[in-house]
Amino acid sequence: IQRIEAGTVFGYLPVKVGDRMTDAAAAASIRALFATGLFQDVRVEVEGDVVVIVVTERPAIARIDFVGLKEFEPDQVRKSLRDTGIAEGRTFDRASVDKAEQEIKRQYLTRGRYAATVAATVTPLERNRVALNFTIDEGDPARIRSINIVGNHAFSERELLKQISLTTPTLISWWTKTDQYSREKLRGDIESLRSFYLDRGFLDFNIESTQVSITPDRRDIYVTINIREGDRFTVSEVTLGGQLLVPEEELKKLITIKPGETFSRTKLTETTKAITDRLGNDGYAFANANAVPNVDKAKRTVAFAILMDPGRRVYVRRINVVGNTKTRDVVVRRELRQLEGAFYDNLKLQQSKARLDRLGFFEEVEIRTEPVAGTTDQVDVTYVVKEKPTGNLLLGLGFSSGDGIILQGSITQANLFGSGQHLTLGLNTSQVNRNLALSWTEPYWTINGVSLGFDAFSRRFEAGELGLGNYTTDTLGAGMRVGFPVTDRDRINLGLTPERTKIELFADSPLRYRQFVAENGNDPWALIGTLAWARDSRNSATWPTKGQTQRIFLEVALPGGDLQYWKASYQHQWFFPVTPDITLRLNGELGYGDGYSDGTIPFYKNFYTGGVTSVRGFETSTLGPRDLAGPLGGTRKLVGNVELLFPIPGLGLEKSVRVGPFFDVGQV
Repeated sequence: IQRIEAGTVFGYLPVKVGDRMTDAAAAASIRALFATGLFQDVRVEVEGDVVVIVVTERPAIARIDFVGLKEFEPDQVRKSLRDTGIAEGRTFDRASVDKAEQEIKRQYLTRGRYAATVAATVTPLERNRVALNFTIDEGDPARIRSINIVGNHAFSERELLKQISLTTPTLISWWTKTDQYSREKLRGDIESLRSFYLDRGFLDFNIESTQVSITPDRRDIYVTINIREGDRFTVSEVTLGGQLLVPEEELKKLITIKPGETFSRTKLTETTKAITDRLGNDGYAFANANAVPNVDKAKRTVAFAILMDPGRRVYVRRINVVGNTKTRDVVVRRELRQLEGAFYDNLKLQQSKARLDRLGFFEEVEIRTEPVAGTTDQVDVTYVVKEKPTGNLLLGLGFSSGDGIILQGSITQANLFGSGQHLTLGLNTSQVNRNLALSWTEPYWTINGVSLGFDAFSRRFEAGELGLGNYTTDTLGAGMRVGFPVTDRDRINLGLTPERTKIELFADSPLRYRQFVAENGNDPWALIGTLAWARDSRNSATWPTKGQTQRIFLEVALPGGDLQYWKASYQHQWFFPVTPDITLRLNGELGYGDGYSDGTIPFYKNFYTGGVTSVRGFETSTLGPRDLAGPLGGTRKLVGNVELLFPIPGLGLEKSVRVGPFFDVGQV
């Protein structure tokens, strides 16, 4: 033996010192050692009164390598091979290698690569070890040449094919890969067809069979789906039964499937979920609302009795947070609205999840509820989070139609040392702007959620480079901000920032700019006070699909400085889920500004619009009043945007980029 301890071998033997060694005992010893899978040969020899066990160990697998593997990650394949008995450190078995080859082929079959071949090579190493090398020829994926749906009468085949993801080759299928067959895709498409019919009243719809045939060269796939539509059913009645712990009138408002409507499984599911969630708000964590159908096939109607079983009312014993490897526990817990020791409240749990999503620290937030062993009225709630990078080091060189060549660099940490603090140091220089800014925010300066922030900045703006009325400003400022939570969704922020602006005019500068400098000087300073109110009910800060945001912002140059003016703006955004993947975004913005006392609003504080951030299709800041020198901006602004946002085809639900058509309007 080389790797196995002698004591391990003795432990497997059915005979001990002092026992009588017989042929039966020798055979039993050989069988016991073979059964361990550690040895490829075992012999029993007797020398006088000494029994000698002669074994040949199976070699250990030192490493597993792949050649030609592109479709999968190596670790993903290694994990699947472990289930066949092949893993680094385990004993080598030729039969297991054969199983491993078949397992790898099976994985390729799920991706539609029927021509894939796998060959294993075993290389002996020192110390009774081997290296396994799997050489893979992935081949070309099989393409779908036709998809036929048989048995459809109510809907055309063309309409049904729109409901599934698999397609025959198209102009962009080389990118989207929708023409590559896989069992998982077909299984998902069958469920999509089922949902399509069940949402349109076909209660008895069924997939009778599916046939998938492949050509001898394993390149082309032909798919046939046989369906039975059945009759279309109408809802005749919806009643409530069971233990009605919530007023019946309140529950009836949650019913979305109405008598006289065509049956829809989605609406029925929404109804039972809404009722279950409502019971969960009162502490019934394991409530069930079951819809019992009563089908009248002669009249083609179906009645539903929704029976409620609330179960026991439960308390939350403990709240656990899992997965926050960087973010401090207190940063997560201060966002939670469900308390330990209180009744379970589904609404507060979902509010807590939404608040964690809006932090922007986590890719995913999941809630798990588990009963406490030995009790009937307690649960433990676990928030499982998946951290995402919150720090950003940016060094960039770019070009913008508005700013020209841009050189920028910034260091941003939205979750400084896991504390939830936000720190940004940024430099941005272009033909138009040169900005240096430092910003720090503590979102929980007090335990009640009062925030504190400091800002310092230096800005240079050359309007002439943007094609506006020609002037240049250099602004220095530093200030502080304090924010107060009003509700879970509303917040008020106050700020105070002294700033000084140096103005440089040129021979072609507009007359009104010269008049302003003549009245206020070319180096005015101002004490800027700000008041902002914000409401945010979006379901995510980075990938919103529903909810809205509102923001009112007031900027006032306070008495005591060289300037007396005020500016107010309002923005409202709505997000509506059109489908699970498509979101409608509406945006509206209003702005107004003026002077007070004897002051006027500085021309460099005017509103501008036009460009990629407001009204696309126009050059940056070009909408509104202008003179021979160029656009002047204005004291009133109106912007409206409509966008239909969806993921980029082929990238799935990539939560960083969305595209879509838009319609913009605006004026200054």
